[in-house]
Amino acid sequence: MIGFIEGKIEYSVDKYVIIDVGGIGYKIYISTSVFKNLPEIGNKVKLFTHLHVREDILDLYGFLDKNELDFFEMLISISGIGPKGAMNILSVASIATLKKAIGNEDSTILTKVSGIGQKTAEKIILELKSKISGEFFDEKGGVDGEAIDALMSLGYRLQEAREALKKIPHEVTEVGAKIKYALKLLSK
Repeated sequence: MIGFIEGKIEYSVDKYVIIDVGGIGYKIYISTSVFKNLPEIGNKVKLFTHLHVREDILDLYGFLDKNELDFFEMLISISGIGPKGAMNILSVASIATLKKAIGNEDSTILTKVSGIGQKTAEKIILELKSKISGEFFDEKGGVDGEAIDALMSLGYRLQEAREALKKIPHEVTEVGAKIKYALKLLSK
């Protein structure tokens, strides 16, 4: 409903910022990382926003870039993770670090967040891994990415697939050959 808000920063603390837009002050909840990267009070800022509506509350959550907003919306799509919990997750580490941890099925960063135990961390990993896995395939690109994708669809974890691909000789360049070679390594 409200895609972004651009205006002058009137007030900011680590949990929220008030932005003056045409004489109206919008209170927008922010993560610690957004707070650290805000311009000084009195300067203009543009925040991408998510409007969270409940029967008795209308809350705005703000982000400096669209990727942060997209990741926030992925987090709140998980049952049991609300906007405040998602903001706490975003405050614990960078999005790249969080995505890498989810891709590697590493729950240690997520369990550092207040209110998130091992089971909830595992649930987050389970639900988000498939949504963000394509980003990791692009890191290596082409053939390796396709091979990792194929191995993961066969039930192997991302880290297992990567380790197996590292052991494949450089002469093996085709996707099918890499997958066969990796399967032999993984079956040992």
